[in-house]
Amino acid sequence: MSTRAQQHSAEVVGRTQVSDHLVRLVLGGPGLAGFTSTGIPDEWVGLVVPGQFQSRYYTVRSWDGAELTLDVVVHDVGLVTEWARRDVVGETVTVTEAKGSFAMPEGAAWLLLVGDLTALPAMARIRETVDAPTRVWAEVPADEDLAGYLPAGTDVTWLAQPGDGESRLAAAVESIEWPEGEGYFWMAGESAQMRAVRKHLMHVRRLPSTAYDVMGYWRAHARRQPRAVDPGPVWRAGKAAGKSDEQIWADYDSAASEPEADR
Repeated sequence: MSTRAQQHSAEVVGRTQVSDHLVRLVLGGPGLAGFTSTGIPDEWVGLVVPGQFQSRYYTVRSWDGAELTLDVVVHDVGLVTEWARRDVVGETVTVTEAKGSFAMPEGAAWLLLVGDLTALPAMARIRETVDAPTRVWAEVPADEDLAGYLPAGTDVTWLAQPGDGESRLAAAVESIEWPEGEGYFWMAGESAQMRAVRKHLMHVRRLPSTAYDVMGYWRAHARRQPRAVDPGPVWRAGKAAGKSDEQIWADYDSAASEPEADR
């Protein structure tokens, strides 16, 4: 029997325009009293805004026990985009329970983070949380001023997203000079780019599945995030069925292929 995901009512208590395409929403109120963070630094929640009934998924930028901060990428169109572009302070939203997938192996000597604008909130929180030598590659629109968004001292390479809005992160990953020893690779962004990167990690880098996490947050042209599918059950079911890593990731991509959310 399936269990209905927990939902919490929250009030928008703050809204800040972080950059041209990034809006910070602070949620609070007594409805969040039962909210529990996973403690996983790339955790996300579903957000249902007024006038809608479908969830859109966003990274938890921070949770202090009382207020939940979400940094929302706004596009030209989208259920949350059109709502978040205006003054929404005082409005009531619904937040679902948090989930996350970051699982850096104990003893990993380094961490590589790669992502586009939709992944930036997660990369910032991971950088604040993880105590290991870390390098970041962030692909953002050329007109975005986000120099101070990541924690001070972050070793970051800023990649200008082409004017056509398409991502080129797969090519960037192929040119990375990898550190010595065993570490962890985390990446999120456009789904087709993520599929290409997984193939590169499996067939060229030959990394074990425990050494990376690559998540599709949105699909090109649709500008919508695929369904938030937990990779854990997909992975365990695939291994139990004797499937290869590539077959398991194909199953995951298929499960997540129908877009439900714009990040």
